[in-house]
Amino acid sequence: MSVWYEHKTVIDTRDVDGHSRCRPSALLGHLQEAATLAAESRGFGREVLMDGYGAFWMLARLWYELKRPLRWGEELTIHTWHRGGKGASMYRDFDLYVNGEYVGQAVSVWALVSLRERKMLRLSQIPELDGTGGGERNKDILLSRLCLPEQMELAEQRLMHYSDTDINGHVNNTRYADFACDAIRADLLPANMFVAGMQLGYHAECRAGERVDMLVADSEGSRYVRGIDETGKTRFDGRIFLGQDIP
Repeated sequence: MSVWYEHKTVIDTRDVDGHSRCRPSALLGHLQEAATLAAESRGFGREVLMDGYGAFWMLARLWYELKRPLRWGEELTIHTWHRGGKGASMYRDFDLYVNGEYVGQAVSVWALVSLRERKMLRLSQIPELDGTGGGERNKDILLSRLCLPEQMELAEQRLMHYSDTDINGHVNNTRYADFACDAIRADLLPANMFVAGMQLGYHAECRAGERVDMLVADSEGSRYVRGIDETGKTRFDGRIFLGQDIP
């Protein structure tokens, strides 16, 4: 059995922006789909965890970088694998290819959470994870908590809606990439610039009807976003890296 799972998908009209480039949220959607299918193929998918352990996977952090934009009509090949089940969180790695060309990579951190208590479970409690890790292919990239600028300005106040939610009843992790891009006004970027990388941290669930204030700042060549609720609690944060599109 291969240590990685291969998922192929086409960048279609639902994925792209006005420059025919894949939006960050669409890329996150493809990564999430690959991760879901990989877990199911290895025997520790949603149904197994829900029925056997009353638990589900919750994304804690995600980072990706692209060497170039992904474009409308291209077939994206995703290789993904996890690093093993130790402690209370698990890393999952991704390599991205278009027509055999390496175009980028991604790393995510997942926690296994009990549905009823919303408490994290130790992965050693899940025997289905044994022997399914990536081994020598594991990346050495670690995702630490973002250090945000002290001074950040309010960009907008955003209400969470039904259309933002997913199968777990909370705002889907891909939507936060949209929130971040909207907050930094990605629509106003020069035509030759694109979002070449992003790191997101998911601190607390958001649900339909809640409001999140989007704070932004520029620092050291990156753009930062922080989403806080009405009590000032951080719901998510992000760092966005821009790159030049050279056709």
